[in-house]
Amino acid sequence: MAEPLAVMEDDAPTELAVGADTLTVTETVCVARNPDTWIATLPDGAVARMDDSVGLKHRLIASGQPIYGVTTGFGDSCIRQISPDKAIELQRNLVNYHLNGSGPAAPSEVVRATMLVRANCLARGYSSVRPEVVRLLLDCLNADILPVIPERGSVGASGDLVPLCYLANLLTGAGQARFRGALWPTERALAQAGLRPVVLEAKEALALINGTSFMSGFAVLAAEDAAELATAADVCTALAVEVLRGNRGHFDAVIHAQKRHPGQMRSAARIRALLAGSELSRNHPQVLAANPELGEHGYVQLTHPIQDRYSLRCAPHVTGVLWDTLDWVRPWLQTEINSTNDNPLFDVDTQNVYNGGNFYGGHVGQAMDSLKIAVASVGDLLDRQLALVVDEKFNRGLTPNLIPRFADDDYQAGLHHGFKGMQLACSALAAEALKLATPATTFSRSTEAHNQDKVSMGTIAARDARTIVELVQNITAIHLAALCQAAELRGADQLGRGTLAAFRTVRKHIAFLDADRQMDSDIATLVELIRSGELRRVCVEEV
Repeated sequence: MAEPLAVMEDDAPTELAVGADTLTVTETVCVARNPDTWIATLPDGAVARMDDSVGLKHRLIASGQPIYGVTTGFGDSCIRQISPDKAIELQRNLVNYHLNGSGPAAPSEVVRATMLVRANCLARGYSSVRPEVVRLLLDCLNADILPVIPERGSVGASGDLVPLCYLANLLTGAGQARFRGALWPTERALAQAGLRPVVLEAKEALALINGTSFMSGFAVLAAEDAAELATAADVCTALAVEVLRGNRGHFDAVIHAQKRHPGQMRSAARIRALLAGSELSRNHPQVLAANPELGEHGYVQLTHPIQDRYSLRCAPHVTGVLWDTLDWVRPWLQTEINSTNDNPLFDVDTQNVYNGGNFYGGHVGQAMDSLKIAVASVGDLLDRQLALVVDEKFNRGLTPNLIPRFADDDYQAGLHHGFKGMQLACSALAAEALKLATPATTFSRSTEAHNQDKVSMGTIAARDARTIVELVQNITAIHLAALCQAAELRGADQLGRGTLAAFRTVRKHIAFLDADRQMDSDIATLVELIRSGELRRVCVEEV
């Protein structure tokens, strides 16, 4: 996780300048989720670069040469040149014919991230967009006037054409916007905020839509949430070891130093720290001492297994993959959100226009396909741990399905089923996460008259990663609730220092299950505990 961000004094919003190649994943997430605490600005240096790029564009237009998407059609229509006087109408038509998205509207946090990232990319000064266009984009972001963007419709190769057209449409005053908790006609929302729409000039609509900012919006949020899940998975594993009376020796440093994957060692170290002071888990000498000695016998049945099942013993090898995946995913995303990813590009230094393919979302797609596999695997791990905890055949003396303990003559005996339904739900979530983990980037298909004949599918990969993260957040919440139930049945006062801190935090939000009850609100509460970072902060401070 990144270091906490500095906040300006007196609760004033923190200023965030775009276009300087310094935007971080964490800053993007903070703006997306806490919009009232940030003001995005366009610095003078970015304005100068953009003005120079626009001047170059106009000189090249005046030369009469065909310029892709400026004085030519789009895609395979690039063989059709138009006169410069048609350039503005061409840009309007580009937006109009891509307003065909479908599916649910993207969440507000994804849209905010998209807007910030798009502004940041355009402010670098290679896209030949006027500063007033980016200023309006930032003004809309700062006023929380958000375009309604359908999630589906991008193949992620000529950028996110369809989704980003709804962003371009907003700036022209057309369509609908989310504003003050409701849907507004965009022009009216802009007027309420004292803003005026723009007329997009040559190249500007293309620059707005021909990039990877929508997929990046999903991706940065998924990566941030996945990091919280990695910590939560280590917390759950430590608790599972305790409530199952497991062997904490599986996490000894000497074992993991012999493989040296940083994430694996990090996960094992976190679990060791969480278990410090535990009276429920055992180290290897304690396991040996608890078993009968062989002596002169030819055979003896051990009462305590020498080693635990894979879902406990190999947990650092699973969660460690997620930690290591995040270590390269975040830098890739940071590069992407600080890049110029449209086409063509105007370079003031060489006074030339360059045609290329920076809109291709290959790095985002690969990062998200890898992330979603790693996250789904962690979800499967936790689901397997839960299966052990609730099953009286494997949970080493805990109650079946973690029901409260009732005397046989108690009227309540036999009436309650505890976490049986929760485990059923968890199995469904795990199955769905694993199904969605199929790589999206392997499904490239030729489109747009075979101009876009190799595409990234990066947006689908990023949306899938978002969905898998949400599924695994719910898996983790269910498992965490069950583990705290089991800890209370065992005796929570015997937990390690870190796991006890986690237990107490959970108990501030949800109560012990003393009788069957509706638990969907418990799940939602614990999902927010994980997503917000509260669980991580409590555990990190303790250990």
